Amino acid sequence: MKISVLGCGAMGSIYAGFFAENGHEVIAIDTWGNHVAEIRKKGLRIEGISGTRQVSSIFASTDIKTCKDSDIFIIATKASNVSQVAANIAEFIKSESIVITIQNGLGSAEQVAKHIPKENIILGVADGFGASIPKAGHVHHNAMKLIRLGEMRNSAMSRVENIALLWVKAGFNVKAFSDINQLVWEKFICNVTFSGPCTVFDCKMGQLIADNLKWKVALGCMSEAYYIGKEKKINFSFSDPENYVLSFGKNMPDARPSMLLDYKAKRLSEIDYINGMVSKLGTDLGVKTPYNDTITSVVKSMESKF
Repeated sequence: MKISVLGCGAMGSIYAGFFAENGHEVIAIDTWGNHVAEIRKKGLRIEGISGTRQVSSIFASTDIKTCKDSDIFIIATKASNVSQVAANIAEFIKSESIVITIQNGLGSAEQVAKHIPKENIILGVADGFGASIPKAGHVHHNAMKLIRLGEMRNSAMSRVENIALLWVKAGFNVKAFSDINQLVWEKFICNVTFSGPCTVFDCKMGQLIADNLKWKVALGCMSEAYYIGKEKKINFSFSDPENYVLSFGKNMPDARPSMLLDYKAKRLSEIDYINGMVSKLGTDLGVKTPYNDTITSVVKSMESKF
């Protein structure tokens, strides 16, 4: 199949690399010129738990028009860029096109749906990769836990199950979900626990867990998000959220969340879609969220110095 990956940061590069290795025609679109140039010149270097290799069959470009005839569009940008990317590819979408949007936080699918019919959209959630880009043309990942996929508009499961099989054949661990809210919120709980706190405390996930005071703050953030999720009638697959996020973090103790990596690279993060979203939802529901309010304020203060 012809698969375009829009936004080839750490996770987008992994998607592109694995699908290209599996024999698909892959187009990698990104605005980072040096990254694109290195992939075109030398291929994409992938390192981590899946092994080390150079993938040379990816067509990388900064021109989004090169993806117009794709069968599958994977939007892997930061949440803040999703709406613009969706608008840019809207004219390329046919009735049979599949658009998979995979971001941290909440709200990405709704942003895509402003420009693309819901019938074309599949929502994805990537759990437990711990991915980073050491330098242009080079991606590293600490783990490969799970890709969750679900239809945005309720329909038969056959299409998303077929797409899940496509990912499995490319080397991913994938599960198709019928309850889209469940898959989004279960990853959201983990993001809230680790993203903001690790950024504020400048630590790896394992270090956050090991420090009782820091972990108390992280669990405070998680508890607020979990309570709001229950208020919104989210059908969580677990009844012990503390154990759930603890297990998530222990699977990749040496990983740094993308929000911390963004801060170190002096890039604006997705704080508004993660810890900041808990504050927003709390305000909408009349629920106090002091932990997430504080973490959000501190991260925004840190970013204001860029």
